Amino acid sequence: MNAALPSTTPAGLESIDAVIALLADVGYIATRQIATAVYLAHHLRKPVLIEGPAGVGKTDLAVSIARALNHELLRLQCYEGLDDSKALYEWKYGKQLLYTQILKEKIGLLVDDADTLTGAFDKLAGFQDLFFSRDFLEPRPLLQAMEQPGGSVLLIDEIDKSEEAFEALLLEVLADYQVTIPEIGTIRAQVPPLVVLTSNNTRELGDALKRRCLHLHIGFPDAALEQRVLRARVPRIEEQLLAQLVAFVQALRADNIRKPPSIAESVDWARTLLLMHANVLDESLVRDTLGVLLKRETDIREVDSRLGAMTQAALAGAAAR
Repeated sequence: MNAALPSTTPAGLESIDAVIALLADVGYIATRQIATAVYLAHHLRKPVLIEGPAGVGKTDLAVSIARALNHELLRLQCYEGLDDSKALYEWKYGKQLLYTQILKEKIGLLVDDADTLTGAFDKLAGFQDLFFSRDFLEPRPLLQAMEQPGGSVLLIDEIDKSEEAFEALLLEVLADYQVTIPEIGTIRAQVPPLVVLTSNNTRELGDALKRRCLHLHIGFPDAALEQRVLRARVPRIEEQLLAQLVAFVQALRADNIRKPPSIAESVDWARTLLLMHANVLDESLVRDTLGVLLKRETDIREVDSRLGAMTQAALAGAAAR
């Protein structure tokens, strides 16, 4: 099992504090809970299954780990109907067909000195079977991740959008970091990838898959963490505007709307306000740019009549901090 796999630990994964610093270097502000999951994923050789609402940084965590470690990022975007030919490997049928045509043209030369049919078969059997060999194999993200000599980060994004049968396909890969190809054999990872699976909870995942993973939930950040994230992602934003922005977004999330703004939308709004040369929130500015935060017309109508009061509350809340 995994205990037999070789273990090399980059300096940035030697402790939980080192993970926090590693991710901060590439602009990802990690909580101690997130950093602990990454640390354990490397040292226990277990995938991390991250659940939580869309836009809170689940996918970005995998991207940031790969960037921070200077590892290759292999991304598998899940969808209904995803199968092994798109996830693991598929045969290069065109190249196989060409090989067959060449073999047909050269068959006479190959068995020319055989006197009998049996002799011709024996002669052919002595040649290497190339038809189902590595030369005709097209690796997909799961296999590519196993074959990275310097290590990699494998992101299996939105696993909840795939079907249950695909989960079964993942079990061998995630348990033993190996891929079995019937015609070739088992390919084991020389350096096991750091695996991140994300889910938006559109369906319940199977127990077998969950048992093989560490679980991490990332929810919406509190005001202090959101300020740190925005300061890292939009460093030119002024502190006053940052505090007002965060206070408004936090109040919006507590309101009666269907799709609260994510941290990704907060970052977009901060960049939008910078682009509009704003240094303080006002009702008109909020109304003009609300579409950056809210993506449902029903949500926009829900808060429309209260935008003025919400903006003033955000200004007062930011001033009181």
